[in-house]
Amino acid sequence: MATRITRNGNEVIISFAGRLDTGTSAEVGAEINNALSRLTEADGETPFTQVTMDASQMEYISSSGLRILLSLSKRYKSFRVIDVQPQVYDVLDTTGFTKILTVERSMRRMIIDGCQLIGVGGVGTVYRLNGDTIIKVFREGTTLDEVRREITMSKEAFVLGMPTAISFDIVKVKRPTPGQETSETDCYGLVYELLNAETLSSIVKQHPEQLEQYALKYADLLRQMHDIEVPLGGNVPSAKERELEQVNHIRRYFPQESVDMMLRIVESIPEANRLLHLDLQTKNVMVQDGELMLIDMGEMGYGHPMLDMGHAYSAMVTLVGDYDKIIGMPRELGQRVWDIAIDRYFEGLPADIVAQRKAQVEVVSCVRNFSWLSLSDSFPEDVVRECQSLFNERVANRFDYIMEVCSGFSKWK
Repeated sequence: MATRITRNGNEVIISFAGRLDTGTSAEVGAEINNALSRLTEADGETPFTQVTMDASQMEYISSSGLRILLSLSKRYKSFRVIDVQPQVYDVLDTTGFTKILTVERSMRRMIIDGCQLIGVGGVGTVYRLNGDTIIKVFREGTTLDEVRREITMSKEAFVLGMPTAISFDIVKVKRPTPGQETSETDCYGLVYELLNAETLSSIVKQHPEQLEQYALKYADLLRQMHDIEVPLGGNVPSAKERELEQVNHIRRYFPQESVDMMLRIVESIPEANRLLHLDLQTKNVMVQDGELMLIDMGEMGYGHPMLDMGHAYSAMVTLVGDYDKIIGMPRELGQRVWDIAIDRYFEGLPADIVAQRKAQVEVVSCVRNFSWLSLSDSFPEDVVRECQSLFNERVANRFDYIMEVCSGFSKWK
């Protein structure tokens, strides 16, 4: 047996390898209690709030081992057991411990070597596993809570009436570490069952003659989403608050004056409670039997539709980076999709109002052009420098005009 106790911020992780049975439980229990007491009493330590048992290498657990888990759960309300192997999970389930403790099964491990690349985004990469399933592989450093958030938001959108693909399977994915031939990185992945589905980008790229047809469907999907009112106090967070947090997160890349400009734009956006995807570009829309379905719901929130439209414009029109790789089709096709879609979205409004709202969408997109850098701390330096060099052109040099457009935000009801 081997017990290792480590601390990461406000979490203490207890890792146990081997059999937790009558012959080992007394020693292990004493070791854990002594270590936790030392951490609690240590000078200068901030009290920890989470205790986690990593059971990835636990081979067996007996009743005496179960008593250790029960004791820890009574001592620490946040106690949980993670990465539990099938043979140990069966014991915990049979004895009823899965009902009184937070117990998480071990994850399937998958290999993506040779899988078709579907698209690359700010927080992950999507591959096709086979004709029935796709997998979104998250960037290294993404936490399990962040992955679970995407599942939660997908379910929320589905309940509210949006056609949404929901994953029920979180997996571990091994893939090569960039720049190191023999090293591999463990990343989280979400598997989606989508029978014979393709991204909207792929459909448009392969069948440009159908571009207008699908651009209209794309616009209708946006309108359908923005017609949904989100009940306040639920799981869906405020999109405006998140946007402000993201702008503040990228202050390490921009001087305070530039950050303040972006904050002023976001603060001008009216409050609202409409359902927003916040990354609704064509690569995040799947086409199944001619119908559109949403994926990649990790940024979903509630707020004013202009914020969602600004995010989409930033991706479909003014994207920074390799457009074909990120969006999944040539830029000229994507811009044509957007031009048709936005005219459909504002269909029926007077021409002067449509022109005003298009200008407002473009202005809001100026924030997303740069705030997306907050989605990861490991973007390449050349991408960061490109964003920095574009800031004067897109924001600073035209800030008076931007503020004039922002003054009319309240007229978008």
